[in-house]
Formats: sequence, structure tokens, C-alpha cells
Amino acid sequence: MADTIEARLSAAGVTLPEAAAPAANYIPTVTYGAILQTSGQLPMENGALAVTGKHGTEVDVETGQKAARLCAINVLAQAKSALGGDLSKIGRLLKITVFVASDPSFAEQHKVANGASDFFVEILGDKGRHARSAVGVPALPMNAAVEVEATFEIA
Repeated sequence: MADTIEARLSAAGVTLPEAAAPAANYIPTVTYGAILQTSGQLPMENGALAVTGKHGTEVDVETGQKAARLCAINVLAQAKSALGGDLSKIGRLLKITVFVASDPSFAEQHKVANGASDFFVEILGDKGRHARSAVGVPALPMNAAVEVEATFEIA
């Protein structure tokens, strides 16, 4: 029965939030031809930043993975909003970039990024297999632990 994105979300117990309004001078998504690019999404849950701090000193990998999953949920909420509420218009997830707030000695950004990657594959199926960059950064907006942006092909 889980043959649609909405059905997979339901089976995973995920309800997409309303797409967050921008926190600064940018727009949440840009569409160019058949490409949809999201702005970076933070690990927001119930309207609040859920995970803050740097990996390697304040945040462990498992918590970072949960934060990356929250970011991915918010990315999908932005995509849904940009696509007029119709997630079936997603042709494919092309690439994600995962920014991980990291202490200089932390070198497991790729493991943190799996929280987002695993979610996208779980919910989008083969359409969710993507290219990826996982980047360690010294700080993110509002002291967020993770930020994720995505590029989708529109069907």
C-alpha cells in the first residue's frame, strides 16, 4: 500500500509541517525549468530549533542523524509547498548538501548526513537515491547542528 510518497510518509509516522517562512532575505525555493532547488533547512520541530551545537564536542553522531532527518523532513515540506501540495510531481531527488556544524577534530560528517539520505530513500524510494556532499562547517545559523538543502527534478 505504501506506493505513494504520502503513503510512505504515513507509514513512517511522519506528518510534514507547514513550510517554514524564510528567516532572512531569501526565498525558500527556486524553480528553474524542471529543477526545484530548496534553500537550506534547519532541524526545526514543532516550530522550534530541535538540535543545536557542534558535532564532536556537544552533539554526537546519533543526535546529528536525527537532526539531519528533521532537516530532510523540512526540505520535503518546502518541496511540497513549491509543488502546489503535490509530492507526486517529484521526478527525482538529484542532490543534497548536508552542512554539519563541527569541531575541527570531527570527521564523521558523512555519518551524520546519512540521517537525511536514509529518510529520502525511505520516503521517495528509488527516486530518493541522490548525489551528496557532506560538509563540516564551524557554525550554522542560530547555532543549528545541521542544515540540508536539496535539488529535485520535477516530473
